[in-house]
Amino acid sequence: MKTALAASGQTESEAIRMKEKSQVADIDRSVYDIRDKEDDAYRMQEGLTPEIIDRLSKEKGDPVWMQQFRLQSLQIYNEMPIPDWGPSIEGLDMDHIATYVRPKTDMKSDWKDVPQDIKDTFERLGIPQAERKSLAGVGAQYDSELVYHNVRDEVAAQGVVYTDMESALKGEYADMVHKYFMKLVTPRDHKFAALHGAVWSGGSFVYVPKGVQVSIPLQSYFRLNAKGAGQFEHTLIIVDEGASLHFIEGCSAPKYNVANLHAGCVELYVKKNAKLRYSTIENWSKNMYNLNTKRALRYRPGHGHPHEGRRRRS
Repeated sequence: MKTALAASGQTESEAIRMKEKSQVADIDRSVYDIRDKEDDAYRMQEGLTPEIIDRLSKEKGDPVWMQQFRLQSLQIYNEMPIPDWGPSIEGLDMDHIATYVRPKTDMKSDWKDVPQDIKDTFERLGIPQAERKSLAGVGAQYDSELVYHNVRDEVAAQGVVYTDMESALKGEYADMVHKYFMKLVTPRDHKFAALHGAVWSGGSFVYVPKGVQVSIPLQSYFRLNAKGAGQFEHTLIIVDEGASLHFIEGCSAPKYNVANLHAGCVELYVKKNAKLRYSTIENWSKNMYNLNTKRALRYRPGHGHPHEGRRRRS
């Protein structure tokens, strides 16, 4: 060992540090495969028809423009061919995918109010622990809806908006959502972007006002538990001029013997002299078709740093 080190010019401590940087110890990934008993409040029938999209829109209480947007996206989806530039997706049949599964709870702002079985899932994944230790705010989505969302008071006091997409769509920031929603990733980008436009549900909306520096990361975590279902969350982040943010997303699902689908969408707007660091960690099993679409627009001068890590389990 010492001879080899001498030949390479490395000290033993340098070699140890290099090993730590180049090798990641294997971790127990079985936690991602733990399935909860399916006890949904509502599960949309499988398939993709105008009637199903209309029912979804009514379930969500969409404004009129979003109802129309969904139906137009479905029409585009039906007109577009399956992309031929990626791996085979011949095992994916939308006639056997439920596009909306509502858990048995509405969104809570206090962790103790989340149903125990759902809370146990996120506890195993370490989400509440991370919030307490090092996050400025957390959103947790289970199947098609957020079940928990919270942001630190001192961050909200800076004027930072961090909420679920549905609240933003119908609340104070409705005009901003209308202005930016699916303008970077349009339904005509490809077939599964159109699918997302038709069936999206859940996700996060973030707005950081001019000059505000968010020093601690925000995080959203998306967990798909339902068998034979899809998850279609939409993330829309706008970092205004001179502001900065670090946003983290995580995704996972248990392993099943039928196809599941993840076709989320991320749109990132980084205004002049703003900084955004966007990180995502996804952990999927082989039955998951992950057809996510992400895009950022940086207004010069601005700084955007996307980091993405994916792992597919056997």
